[in-house]
Amino acid sequence: MANLTRSGFILVVFSDEPELEILFASLFLVLYLLALTGNILIITTTSMDESLNSPMYFFLKHLSFLDLCYISVTVPRFIYNSFMQSGNISLWECIVQCFAFVVGGTTELAMLTMMSYDRYVAICLPLRYEIIMDVKTCVHGVAGAWISGTIAAVMHTTATFSIRFCEPLVIHQFFCDIPPILKLSCSNDYLGEVGVIAFAAMLSFLCVIFIGFSYMHIFSSVLRMPSAEGRAKAFSTCLPHLAVVILFMSTASFEYFKPHSDSPTALDMFLTLMYTVVPPTFNPVIYSLRNKAIKSALRKMFHRRNEVLTYSCQLGHKFNI
Repeated sequence: MANLTRSGFILVVFSDEPELEILFASLFLVLYLLALTGNILIITTTSMDESLNSPMYFFLKHLSFLDLCYISVTVPRFIYNSFMQSGNISLWECIVQCFAFVVGGTTELAMLTMMSYDRYVAICLPLRYEIIMDVKTCVHGVAGAWISGTIAAVMHTTATFSIRFCEPLVIHQFFCDIPPILKLSCSNDYLGEVGVIAFAAMLSFLCVIFIGFSYMHIFSSVLRMPSAEGRAKAFSTCLPHLAVVILFMSTASFEYFKPHSDSPTALDMFLTLMYTVVPPTFNPVIYSLRNKAIKSALRKMFHRRNEVLTYSCQLGHKFNI
């Protein structure tokens, strides 16, 4: 590990042409700013509006915070490397990035599982909803998601960086991700990490099965509702969450099960974008555009802001400020 500590790794670029690489970095910067804006808006709205004081929006607020952390692990470093025309990353920076990325991905899956359980209780057991989904359950659910993500990250990071690496130490990805790092192994040392990945894949599969069964019961209950308005309201709260689950799980599966080539292709770039950037960027759009309560809360928040600005201007004119 001594030589690795000195030299670190090299992250590949999307293009050898500087102008094209700057274009990619600018695209990532725009998406990153959109993700920051959308998720901060949801966090602010669900925190300030008392009408959104329910378990569903409690989980949504924490999901938005998680998405902020998740996208901030990889994208800013790529933007910096692209503008500086450098792909170097030290060993410890790579370890921290890999650890934080696994924390974000695993915690997000656990959070989405908790959110599916919340929707199941709300629609299938409405009379017991307030008893089951009390404050204690919600806090424990969020804490459990973060703890499970941290444990998984410790296991993955320890197993990954305990292997011996052979030069050239070039990671064929724009961030320190586990599959391309394992390709740098000199021997069969990576088998321990493969075991960890298999164990994590099994747990992820169980989460997906749980979410699937939850939505089978949800849709069965919704379709039996006599009121068309009730069915529409139930679908409006469930479909965005289901869309987020499908988007996240499908892109994650593409990332971890597709063959990793020695030279990144346009398809590799597209799949990487779909897994690392698209979910955190479009989660707020999916939830806000399909949720009338959030749209109403956003309108009220901006209306209050405009009233405050108007009142401040009137005071300024009155006192000649």
